[in-house]
Amino acid sequence: MDAFLDFLSTNIYLVWILVGVLLVGGIGIGVSKSRSRELPPAPKRPEIEEAPAPAVDAEPSDEADLPAVGEAPVPEVPAEQVEEPVVEAAEPEEEPQEPEAKLDEPEAASSRMLRLRSRLAGSGRIGSALLSIFSRGELAEEDWEELEDTLLMADLGLDTTEEVMENLRKAVKVEDTTDPARVRELLRAELLRVVDPSMDRSLNLERPQAEEGTHPAVFLVVGVNGTGKTTTIGKLARLLVAEGKSVVLGAADTFRAAAADQLTTWGERVGVETVRSDIEGADPSSVAFDAVKRGHEADVDVVLIDTAGRLQNKSTLMDELGKVKRVTEKQGPITETLLVLDATTGQNGLRQAEVFAQVVDVTGVVLTKLDGSAKGGIVVSVQRALGVPVKLVGLGEGADDLAPFSAEDFVDAIVG
Repeated sequence: MDAFLDFLSTNIYLVWILVGVLLVGGIGIGVSKSRSRELPPAPKRPEIEEAPAPAVDAEPSDEADLPAVGEAPVPEVPAEQVEEPVVEAAEPEEEPQEPEAKLDEPEAASSRMLRLRSRLAGSGRIGSALLSIFSRGELAEEDWEELEDTLLMADLGLDTTEEVMENLRKAVKVEDTTDPARVRELLRAELLRVVDPSMDRSLNLERPQAEEGTHPAVFLVVGVNGTGKTTTIGKLARLLVAEGKSVVLGAADTFRAAAADQLTTWGERVGVETVRSDIEGADPSSVAFDAVKRGHEADVDVVLIDTAGRLQNKSTLMDELGKVKRVTEKQGPITETLLVLDATTGQNGLRQAEVFAQVVDVTGVVLTKLDGSAKGGIVVSVQRALGVPVKLVGLGEGADDLAPFSAEDFVDAIVG
């Protein structure tokens, strides 16, 4: 051991050199092992050569002409070799059309009288009373008095009744007859005389001449409230349409909104236009003026003008009716002024007629509610008071229950 220590001490430098060599070698071996454990470097990606950019025109092309990304370019084909696809034009769809409203077919005047003649038999119940008197055989004085009372109650009028009874008594005395059938024939002749079949009961439908052509015939319809005036105008429009006439209605009764609506409904049923104002209480004269103007533009045959129902004791309202007449005549002459009367009002209706006649020139009378009325004699009374004929009669509530008045049919119905 001592010898080994002596060797180390004498050779110290040699030992340090040996230790240095060992240390250097160990470090190198460690470094090499650590390098061997590192990951190999990633392989380089091959470089892709970029295609040269396409030439750009001066103006940009439509994007729609460029192929989509990833699609192969489509080769151009000459225009003459391109076949255009045949595209069938789609037929336009037809819009659904609303079905046209079916218009009424009003009854002709000729057939109306045949159908309504039987209803006249109940007019005033005069016929049944006379039949009861004549069925007794020879007439006693009491029968003559009852016959006179029957005519008075029928509103034939006192003067007319006395005239008829006087002439009838004379005729019976001259013929010296007591046959009830013959007395009835004589009474028929007397009543027919006072009803006067010679009066012109036709409606004046002649169109007045003007510089620019012809004006439509204008009917001004007047009367108090409750007589069925607006309904009568609607029925008259149907009667005229049945006779082949073109018509325009004028709703100049502006104080009742229902009157304009009612008249419009009557017109629509037969395809007739109605001129009206949407403002309640509008000037009636203006509406009447516009109605005649529209009738002239449309070249119709007749214009029917409804007016507000006037009470005969309201002077201001009657003055307004006179204004309607004057303003309407600025468009053209009024060819007919028809007064609508309720046959059931009797002598009161006669007073109404006289007042209206002072304001407007009444040319004809329309008697409504004549069927079943106890006042059929008003026909004679009003004609004698105004000197104008009864031209139309209403014999029911049906749409076509308005017919020209026939003196013969009326008298025949009275005497049975």
